[in-house]
Amino acid sequence: MILSCQFDKFTIFFAMQKNTAATHSQTHSHKNSTAPAKNGTTPKPVANDASSSPALANDTEPGLLELFLSELRDIYWAENQLVMALPKMKAASTSKKLAKAISDHLEQTKGHVTRLEKVFQLLGQQPRAKKCDAMEGLSKEGEAVIESTMPGSATRDVGIIIASQKVEHYEIAAYGGLAQLARTMGLEDAVALLEQTLAEEKASDSLLTDIAENDINYQASKED
Repeated sequence: MILSCQFDKFTIFFAMQKNTAATHSQTHSHKNSTAPAKNGTTPKPVANDASSSPALANDTEPGLLELFLSELRDIYWAENQLVMALPKMKAASTSKKLAKAISDHLEQTKGHVTRLEKVFQLLGQQPRAKKCDAMEGLSKEGEAVIESTMPGSATRDVGIIIASQKVEHYEIAAYGGLAQLARTMGLEDAVALLEQTLAEEKASDSLLTDIAENDINYQASKED
């Protein structure tokens, strides 16, 4: 009976020691996970960058991804610039058909901005613009056309169409390239968004050609 009692005491003692050690280990681990850095600040969790996105193909090169993001930021700046420039082009247009086409494209362009923001989200990135030198130059060309042509003339409308189609062709090239890169990297959701915008840019370019060929170019040819 005495041996049994002593055995029970030892069992209880070792069990208590084991629980104490486990509690100490958990407490030490928790302190390490929240311990301040040497400079006294608490480190923040590191956010996943785009290269760790599960949507990307496993063999995507970091350099290719960075190029994609750079081009994405470029066209994002360009689209936002167009949102500001198109109302000026519309106001300067004489043809009602041309003014309506520009007005419709302005609403489309706002949608293009929204789609680009969705592509950024797919990559786990905040939408960020990088100045697009090409679009800045094209916008200045459009302003120069307005300043150098007669108000109310078909010739001014011809110049506006040419300036607008230069913009469309730039965007078609940009979205076409981005869609191909997105497909290569396995970003099928991004491909769908980019190709939707690409189709709208092509349609806008075609509409401008029709307006010029069926009406405005002929009127301009008859002006003094």
